[in-house]
Amino acid sequence: MNTTRQQKIAAMLQRELADIFLLDSRNIYKCMITVTNVTISPDLSIARAYLSIYNTEDKRAIIELVKSNTKDIRYRLGQKIRNQVRVIPNLEFFIDDTLDYLERIDELLKK
Repeated sequence: MNTTRQQKIAAMLQRELADIFLLDSRNIYKCMITVTNVTISPDLSIARAYLSIYNTEDKRAIIELVKSNTKDIRYRLGQKIRNQVRVIPNLEFFIDDTLDYLERIDELLKK
């Protein structure tokens, strides 16, 4: 159960991470990355970001590239939100495959 503070911080992190990925997606990742959801732990120390990855076949390779750049992403995030939070949360990235799942269900229903 998320508190109001957790929800506000998660929404802020989602916006700021989306801005970071918008700037980096063309140059570094060569695909489109959107942040679909962010959840944060009760002590605000760990943020889990769920990413949708488009225009690429190998989503696992892109998520591994994002994970290898976590330190840089966290630093840039810290530069943006340093006045709103006391501690910049550690970031964990996951693939959000709900759209793939919905497409598969829709395909099966059409058959």
